Amino acid sequence: MTYCVGMVLDRGLVFMSDTRTNAGLDNISTFNKMFHWEVPGERMLTLMTAGNLATTQAVVSLLEERSKAPDDRAPALLSVPSMFQAARLVADTLREVIADQAGAGQSADAFGATMIMGGQIAGGPPRMFLIYPEGNFIEAGEDTQFFQIGEMKYGRPILVRAYDASMAFEEAIKLLLVSFDSTLKANLTVGMPIDFHAYEEGSLVKGQTGRIEADNAYFTEISQGWGDALKSALDSLPDFRLD
Repeated sequence: MTYCVGMVLDRGLVFMSDTRTNAGLDNISTFNKMFHWEVPGERMLTLMTAGNLATTQAVVSLLEERSKAPDDRAPALLSVPSMFQAARLVADTLREVIADQAGAGQSADAFGATMIMGGQIAGGPPRMFLIYPEGNFIEAGEDTQFFQIGEMKYGRPILVRAYDASMAFEEAIKLLLVSFDSTLKANLTVGMPIDFHAYEEGSLVKGQTGRIEADNAYFTEISQGWGDALKSALDSLPDFRLD
């Protein structure tokens, strides 16, 4: 399992993903789930993946391979003219990989994966898409300004209550870390370290990126502070009265 969030802000885009993948409680591994493609000054694309690891790795490998010589292997992420076409290319590649694997006689459901693609290509605004294993996708907009994939239910309530498109990157990352902390505490299949990327609208280059390890002092402070704040808020509410 995994947990990834992509968020659209007035300032740009924010991405965050965990790195845990496992085939049982005694077989836990760490894999990168966030990938970037960049032509400085022309385009910046970020992809996050959740689902069957073989599927997601095959999709990323194909996208990487086809991007190494985009003129010879069109379409490629480094040559498509718009973010919509980039999302369509990723969706087609995902559907292609699942179909190839399912062709061996196994159910396509066993190879399912979902992805979040976001970024900006010169001449257009920043855009973000949620891509489904069937090869279709939806775009973030006024009514849905963040996407989650993977184990989303534990971290969603804080995002729904506290998200604000006008928040700064620093505030957004703090909010996402609270969401991830709630998920980590509720589900062992989501784990540290956590990767993040903050993309500034119009920059057309990879923005601030980083990896937050389990012993990160700021994350520890956020985790403990959020727990204390919840307890304090609960204590401040009136007690239920039994007759």
